Amino acid sequence: MGDEEHGDSLADQAAAWIPPWARHREPSTQPVEVPTTETATQPGGEDPSPGPTAATDAATPAPRKPAADGPPERGRPRQRVPSPPPAPVLDDAELRGALEAILLVVDEPVAETTLADVLAQPPERVREMLRTISTGYTAGGHGFELRRAAGGWRLYTRPEYAGYVERFVLDGQTVRLTQAALETLAVVSYKQPVTRSRISAIRGVNCDGVIRTLISRGLIEECGAEPDSGAHLYRTTTLFLEKLGLDSITDLPPLAPFLPDDVEDLADASR
Repeated sequence: MGDEEHGDSLADQAAAWIPPWARHREPSTQPVEVPTTETATQPGGEDPSPGPTAATDAATPAPRKPAADGPPERGRPRQRVPSPPPAPVLDDAELRGALEAILLVVDEPVAETTLADVLAQPPERVREMLRTISTGYTAGGHGFELRRAAGGWRLYTRPEYAGYVERFVLDGQTVRLTQAALETLAVVSYKQPVTRSRISAIRGVNCDGVIRTLISRGLIEECGAEPDSGAHLYRTTTLFLEKLGLDSITDLPPLAPFLPDDVEDLADASR
């Protein structure tokens, strides 16, 4: 055997060598059938019934299952939310007694809307009953009356019996505001909200001690600070309205008839 024949045999062996991992994957020599769109006719002239194909099964989506916690399907009746319980039905006598019981324990005027919420009754009915009670107390000549003050309703003793009440409560001692306290209270009531320096400028004297007295009596209170200077602002309280028998600060009498004609010049000079 020559060198050329030996070289050819090695080249042929190298070209025909198959790796071990690919030896079991021998190509199939069987012809592949290609499906056609034509329908074969069986002997006898009858067409075979079309059966499901892989393409049809793949194109047809599977039915979706409703989620366990998803929204209810259409057509299914929704669950009704239970309605709130109805308000209790109170006749006039029971409503009158409930209002009187509440008004006996309050320490400040209570608004009609608050009473209506507590009793679960319409505000209009509560307002009408309060007026009926007030009229009945006045017509009956009681020593107390139901009066609207400071935006609410409260029981008060009648002015004609104030002397007896003061004798019982104060035991013959009367506590009155000084003239300086009354002047300071007047300035706050008409100029509120007002700073302490503004009050002192209007009165012409220092009023720090008087302001502390009015705060301790509950007649005025702090209500924030002035944006420019940061000084405390003062205003009157609901107790002030009660003492004067007013429903709101707008019920104060006009101050113009008691002022001098050059009040604006005096105010500018004091600034």
